[in-house]
Amino acid sequence: MEARIDKWLWAARIFKTRSIAIDACKNGRVMIDGVKLKPSKMIKEGDVIQVRKPPVTYSFRVLQAIQNRVGAKLVPEVLENVTTPDQYELLEMNRISGFVNRARGTGRPTKKDRRDLDDFVQPAFFGDFDFDFDDEDEDDYDEE
Repeated sequence: MEARIDKWLWAARIFKTRSIAIDACKNGRVMIDGVKLKPSKMIKEGDVIQVRKPPVTYSFRVLQAIQNRVGAKLVPEVLENVTTPDQYELLEMNRISGFVNRARGTGRPTKKDRRDLDDFVQPAFFGDFDFDFDDEDEDDYDEE
């Protein structure tokens, strides 16, 4: 049995909608053996599909070439996750780093970014310190 790759990706719950699956195929994020696939490519049982969802490339072995969406409990009957452990390590490292490596120009700074910037630009207040040195010096000279 065969199925279109875009329908299978949607039916196997890898993508939330079929249009997102089509866009992923068109943008070259879905591959078999490193070859980018068109949304209309027919797949069969036993194919290993790589899906790139940055920063990770997931790999799935097709167990059933279905075209109708299945419930979440039935997904293990449809596909087998064969993603290598190093990809999951990459995902964990990216999750730990957070938004530290946010690309320049990707949007407005977060509230934390703004506070950090304000702390950097504005000097810290050093308590209730009297900076009136000149008056004291003048009084000392007047007494002499």
